[in-house]
Amino acid sequence: MPPNARDRVDTYFICGTPRTGSSLLLGLLESTGVAGHPQAYFRAPDEPLWAGRWQIPRAADGGLDYAAYVRAARDAGRTDNGVFGAKLMWGTLDELVDKLGRAHPDLAGQDVALLERAFGRTRFVYLRRDDVLAQAVSWLRAEQTQVWYIGGNGEISGGDRTGQEPTFDTDGIDALIQTIEEHNAGWQAWFSAAGVRPHVVRYEELDEDMLSTTYGILDFLGLDMPAGRTITPRHQRQADDLNRVWIHRHRAESGVSDQHGQDVQKAVRRRPLR
Repeated sequence: MPPNARDRVDTYFICGTPRTGSSLLLGLLESTGVAGHPQAYFRAPDEPLWAGRWQIPRAADGGLDYAAYVRAARDAGRTDNGVFGAKLMWGTLDELVDKLGRAHPDLAGQDVALLERAFGRTRFVYLRRDDVLAQAVSWLRAEQTQVWYIGGNGEISGGDRTGQEPTFDTDGIDALIQTIEEHNAGWQAWFSAAGVRPHVVRYEELDEDMLSTTYGILDFLGLDMPAGRTITPRHQRQADDLNRVWIHRHRAESGVSDQHGQDVQKAVRRRPLR
């Protein structure tokens, strides 16, 4: 056992919004060999797919025994040291605690207590992106093309490539910017109400130094890297010249110069997260 094993968690959740580098981060954490096999196990549309992969028997009405589903997810998502990891987007949190509340009615409405009843000692990593415009552009492209990642880490969906060619859409970008801001506000309100102090990771920091970011999370979780183990990315960068063209075009159509947009993002990065 590592020297800080008493502080080691049983479970951690990567909490965030789409296009913040979450798939990249999950792959980096899995590569450590001690941080579970984190995936989006609790995204409602994917649960039947995971259940099929794990061969979980269905009830007579075709539904899932959710307690059995959670046990199967924990079994699949744990490394040999017993640590389990998973990703939660903002909407997924409510879905998960609602289902756990039905399985554990004595704790219904007590989100953290429900999560710890199901998953043991739990901590939270909050992944966000300072450049919300770039995030919205990336999200719009992924929605249009249905290409959510390149490479892979055992994902159950998101790599279908069944969408259309990407098309610039000012209104679509604006709507996603609003959604991102609402979801970030939702996460911060939930952390505050639940008394949770998450480990904050910014996409820009992850993009600049993947190794230091991953080591920082391991330290937060009380985990030590095995000797000789190497942290390696399992996903490829998706942003390209088209992303940059769309960002410049959106700023131009919004009457915001590129320099002003860059200055705003620098100011945001300097501002501490409350």
